Amino acid sequence: MELEVRNYDLDTSEPTVLMHDDDCLVLGVAEGDRVRISGGSAAIAIVSVSDTLVSPGTVLVPPSVQERAGVAAGGRGEVAVSHSPESVRYIREKMDGKRLDPEKISQLVADVVAGRLSRIEASAWLTALYIKGMDTDEIAAYAKAMAESGDRISFGSDRVFDFHSFGGLPGNKITPIVVSIVAAAGLRMPKLSSRAISSACGTADFVETFCRVDLDTEDVRRITEEVGGVFSWTGATDLGPAGDRMITVQRPLGVDPRPQMLASIMSKKIAAGATDLVMDIPMGTESKVPTLEEARSYARDLMDLGEALGMRVECAITYAEQPLGTAVGPVLEARECMEVLERRPGHDDVADKACVCAGLVLGMAGYHDGAAEARGILESGAAHRKFREIVGAQGGDPEVTSEDMVPGPLSETIVADRSGFVRRLSNRAVVEVAKAAGAPGDKGAGVLLGKKLGMKVSEGDVLMTVYAEREDKLRHAVETAMELEPIVVEGMVIGRVCPE
Repeated sequence: MELEVRNYDLDTSEPTVLMHDDDCLVLGVAEGDRVRISGGSAAIAIVSVSDTLVSPGTVLVPPSVQERAGVAAGGRGEVAVSHSPESVRYIREKMDGKRLDPEKISQLVADVVAGRLSRIEASAWLTALYIKGMDTDEIAAYAKAMAESGDRISFGSDRVFDFHSFGGLPGNKITPIVVSIVAAAGLRMPKLSSRAISSACGTADFVETFCRVDLDTEDVRRITEEVGGVFSWTGATDLGPAGDRMITVQRPLGVDPRPQMLASIMSKKIAAGATDLVMDIPMGTESKVPTLEEARSYARDLMDLGEALGMRVECAITYAEQPLGTAVGPVLEARECMEVLERRPGHDDVADKACVCAGLVLGMAGYHDGAAEARGILESGAAHRKFREIVGAQGGDPEVTSEDMVPGPLSETIVADRSGFVRRLSNRAVVEVAKAAGAPGDKGAGVLLGKKLGMKVSEGDVLMTVYAEREDKLRHAVETAMELEPIVVEGMVIGRVCPE
């Protein structure tokens, strides 16, 4: 059926076209079916149906689909039924608990990237992975297929080091410190980081307060070659795009299947050319990995997966019962990160974790005592100099300092109404307060902790300071803090027992 193409000024998360009821009846398609639109080339899209928004004989097509189909608005395109891809059958096989071979997995990933699978089908795939799982060889094949779905960075035969954190720990601001230490040691680390999905700040969210993070694949390769490292945003590249497509489906589902998470992580590392990887697995009751047993299980899976992919992987299981450092929120985290690099006192936990993780990387490169070497690079100022070099290469001011990082103009302190000791500090509650204040979208919003677990508290001491850029958000954040009580102060004596 030939239809007039009109512009559909709405690009959805999956390729969608809008057709009239009458044309759908003639063509034999219904809401949610697939059609193939052909002009100079061809594209597959999902059908939406209306009898009011579109006229008979026309089809509304978004610009992205027009481009792939090789037909422009005002022209005519051939619209035909497109049957479900073969990969739908593979999804059903996984739902039945069957093992998929690499060819089937590769075809499924190709269909995801090409938009041939609907969101419902992609949701079914993720649900199948969540319930039935994958073995190591399947996950390895999945990671390879996702890596091959986009660009690849090659550094020839040289070793390339990478570092990745599972996330789930507020204030985990060590990535630029680790990259700076490793690059200052003469190693390559093209670090690609994500933005926040459900947290108050991702690495890319705070790095962009002092330099560009929207580096394309060639920028990442070039800057890494020139200065040894980058701290860029993964979303600006086309490295492993299949994983990014799946994230849009995962968010509303609220599930993060283990095979999907592992394959997505490793696919980015393969695409970035990594040969050696250090994984940070934060473990805590309110983190993604709540127990030591589960943390060890993830570490074993990651090392086995690395072996299957020809990549050396080492893991650090790290403490995550409370936020790292005192700052949560883009500008606040950027300031604390820089203060560590500037060797300012008062951030021992951030510096210690950064040196341990960077030390594992240096150990993989052959240093006898990697942690001591990393500490020496940080304390000598070499890491700070390298940080400034990277910032300049990424379009920022190489002379930037922590004092340039000024949080939102509005703030309110929350003080203790009793004396005692901090007995509970909830990561989730801190994140909710920072988000209520506007983080990560409002760069100056966030939370600065005044007390942490085990610290002595006197009545009137500042427990936290909330920063915001708007009065309504500040009020909302303070109300959230009052409701959730992120920091709980109790006395040393719980009760008194006396003889009668």
